[in-house]
Amino acid sequence: MNIREKLKELGQEQLLKFEKDLTKEELSILEKQLETIDFSYLDELNKKAEPDIREVSPIKAMTRKEIEERKLEFKKVGLDALRKGDVGLLLVAGGMGTRLGSDHPKGVYNIGKTKDVFIFQRLFENALEVVKECGRMMPFFIMTSEKNDEETKAFLEEKNYFGYDKNYIRFFVQEMAPCVDFNGKVLLEEKGRVASSPNGNGGMFKSLLKNKEAYKLLQSSGVKWLNIFAVDNVLQKVGDPVFVGATIKGQYQVGAKVIRKANPYEKVGVICKRGGSPSVIEYVDLTEDMATAVDEQGERLYNFGVIFNYLYDIDLLYKIKDEKLPLHIVTKKVSFVNDEGELVKPQEPNAHKFEYLNVDLVEFASSVLPFEVIREEEFAPIKNKEGVDSVESAQKLLELNGYIL
Repeated sequence: MNIREKLKELGQEQLLKFEKDLTKEELSILEKQLETIDFSYLDELNKKAEPDIREVSPIKAMTRKEIEERKLEFKKVGLDALRKGDVGLLLVAGGMGTRLGSDHPKGVYNIGKTKDVFIFQRLFENALEVVKECGRMMPFFIMTSEKNDEETKAFLEEKNYFGYDKNYIRFFVQEMAPCVDFNGKVLLEEKGRVASSPNGNGGMFKSLLKNKEAYKLLQSSGVKWLNIFAVDNVLQKVGDPVFVGATIKGQYQVGAKVIRKANPYEKVGVICKRGGSPSVIEYVDLTEDMATAVDEQGERLYNFGVIFNYLYDIDLLYKIKDEKLPLHIVTKKVSFVNDEGELVKPQEPNAHKFEYLNVDLVEFASSVLPFEVIREEEFAPIKNKEGVDSVESAQKLLELNGYIL
């Protein structure tokens, strides 16, 4: 079946509506894109989500008090693992700095005041602190997206990876999913290009394995643990030997850095149990009773939020790589070409995007360690230009921790 027959069968012929306006080269590029698009995402639009009726119960976090008491013990175990080359890093960096007012990859955003300080720079410097302590480079995998891959690579090459040995760095591109309007029609972002977006952070390990160079390094390095973290938290410790050691010592399959919630309703996911298995419940699904529930000491039972800094047993990731994760459908504003061939930038959400989420991977683990970190020392997310979780708030936290910007 050729691509035209396939589009007709799917009711998506509009994707070739402007083919007469395209050059031969542009049409060839569009046809290649159409051949690689996974249209099975569209099947999910007609499926009714089943409510999750499993019983939810709290999981006890390892608090700062216990961590401080056992810090030397955990650190020794963690450093041993790092020195043996057991730990790799995976940075999720497929996003753009759109909400920061930038058309560039989020990681290249400059948060300096008196000098250049880039988001990527802070993360590489944090990794190099561990390298200095353990005396060994960690394999460093960076997940980009189609939209920012080339610019990310060029930027980091120009900056010489901020001192990190590039022989230990591999890039791989996150898979994409089509953007669909509310009538189930796939959109065009240009006359010769389908509108698509990254398919979420839940498919990152599968995407890594599809990249030959990344997979080769993963295999040859003998990594046993993968520390997965997001690009937008400029304070987080990565490859943290105490965190690594606590996870290994307790024989957990997954470690998750968590912070005490600022209030019962803070917009962070919470590690808990669903039906007896580890899970992450999103803040929107946390009921009033759960948000405010306390134990005998008056401590909130669902008081620790995840910050997207996880340590995964690599064997678990291999085991679950082909498992079918829940597909989340979100509504967003997506620019598109209308029937007249004009580019429209909507003011309101107009389309569905499809995402697999990392939090759903946690459900496949037999055991998870919620590992408390101090908010003011490890949580400075940059999601907005101003206000909460902004460039400004992150700058203040960095300065409080002694960084000169």
